Amino acid sequence: MTSDAAPAAGDLPIAAAVLAGTHWTALWHGMGPAEDAPEMLTGLLNADQRVRSRALDYLHHVVHHQNTLYEATVPAALYVAAVLTDPRTALPVDKKPRDFPGPMRAELLGWLGSVAHAADEEAETTSRRLGFPPEDYPPFLRTCQIRPLLFQAVSACLDDPDPHVREAAMAACIPLLDDPRLRCHRAALIPLLREVLAVSALWQYRERAIETLDAWGQDTAGLEVRREAFEFCDSEDSTWS
Repeated sequence: MTSDAAPAAGDLPIAAAVLAGTHWTALWHGMGPAEDAPEMLTGLLNADQRVRSRALDYLHHVVHHQNTLYEATVPAALYVAAVLTDPRTALPVDKKPRDFPGPMRAELLGWLGSVAHAADEEAETTSRRLGFPPEDYPPFLRTCQIRPLLFQAVSACLDDPDPHVREAAMAACIPLLDDPRLRCHRAALIPLLREVLAVSALWQYRERAIETLDAWGQDTAGLEVRREAFEFCDSEDSTWS
């Protein structure tokens, strides 16, 4: 697998095949050539919490630096999707004060949601408005190409026994369902958004659910977002990624 290739819809690759079949040295991430990607990605499943946490930081701050899609983002997202249900992703990771709760699996879902958001309709509109047609940016096109695969992995977590993982999965599904091939799944997600995410303990999830329901033409009467004191100022640190 190179920067020019992605598996066909329905063929979620094996994690080891993504690592071995990707020419990482030919791809770039936010800090340069992605030759360090295989070692860092395998660290997501390491028994040492410090190693897992460092690998997660690598996803956020290198592979998807400043919410940007890079050449290495696509195979990294495929790897994350492939390991999402691995039992080791139920292990904890280091948390900062305003991080979302949940184990590594919830964090990985948040990261996949951020990658998907960078290629959704809003991102496309913004890119065009700024004079950057997304069709001229291969990482955007390739991220769009693998959205069905990402949805396959993310939606498998909607029934996870951990409520934090379930909420993270719902939130990650939202940008993926901008894909015309996946919009048929919106009907099944709407009750979860209304009954679970819109009443989450986290205002960020409540806001996201209500905005989505409204955008999808659903009645949001009776649903309300109440932000805790000072949370508005801190919201920049409480992201989907």
